[in-house]
Amino acid sequence: MTEIGIGAGDAAAGRQRTVAHLAMLLFAALIAGSFTFGAMTVPYIKAAPLNALRFVLAALFMGVFAFGIARQRLAWPAAPWRFAVNGFLTAIYFVTMFIALTMTQPVATSAVYTLVPLMTAVTAWFIVGQRSGPAVLVSLLLAGAGAIWVIFRGDLEALLSFDIGQGEIIYFVGCIAYAIYTPLLRRFNRGEPAMVLSFWTMAACAAWITAWGLPEILATDWLSLPPVVWGVVLYLAIGPTAICFFLIQFASAHLPAAKVIAYGYIVPAFVIVFEGIVGHGWASLSVAAGALVTVLGLVVLAALRDA
Repeated sequence: MTEIGIGAGDAAAGRQRTVAHLAMLLFAALIAGSFTFGAMTVPYIKAAPLNALRFVLAALFMGVFAFGIARQRLAWPAAPWRFAVNGFLTAIYFVTMFIALTMTQPVATSAVYTLVPLMTAVTAWFIVGQRSGPAVLVSLLLAGAGAIWVIFRGDLEALLSFDIGQGEIIYFVGCIAYAIYTPLLRRFNRGEPAMVLSFWTMAACAAWITAWGLPEILATDWLSLPPVVWGVVLYLAIGPTAICFFLIQFASAHLPAAKVIAYGYIVPAFVIVFEGIVGHGWASLSVAAGALVTVLGLVVLAALRDA
């Protein structure tokens, strides 16, 4: 009886891990869209107003879903400082991302994102004592090498001279914040439903960005913004924000932090496809080869036994 119970429990856990992997694949596609579509708003609106609006809307969407449709209990959370910390780290990440998009191309920016798994493996060890095995580290290094190749635009001379743009450096700072945020999800988890955690984190992030960017928010001529901005804001609020927050909260409860964030490896490949589809041009074969290496890193890591 006990053995049957254990077997059923293992099977259920296996199904949850499978769902978590599929959730992170969707996560990667939605995140990739934020690079391509977010770049379309650069001429019309600054990073702080755009992200403040997206997070306010995303928090509203998640709040309606969590406390209205799913009928979760709406109450002030225990230890609210947890959400202040995670919201602050998230704010740093998203603001630096959109600042970087004013200085560099979406493919290069998304390549910087693929360095996050390796950084997360380090931060997860310090924060939650989560160790990555040799095979995991090899796959992280493999994908990281492909990311670096894309960041330097497939130019060996630029790589040797360390010719990296200011936008990539700014976004790298945001990625460090994100690498700290991911293991903190598990460290700070006190058993709340993923959608409730997502709501409070998004609300805190919206508060931080609004406080920091208030002058720019007030100076924005909201009524004169073109339709493309409103369309992108709606996409960002629902897809890469509300849905992705829920996906990563769910996946973080069932997969190691490094493996969760490793799905960022496939983001440059998605971005290359999206950029070509919307008419922004296709990446060179050299850059595409670097993106393919990052995808191979993901395939290797996903095939490894979950820790």
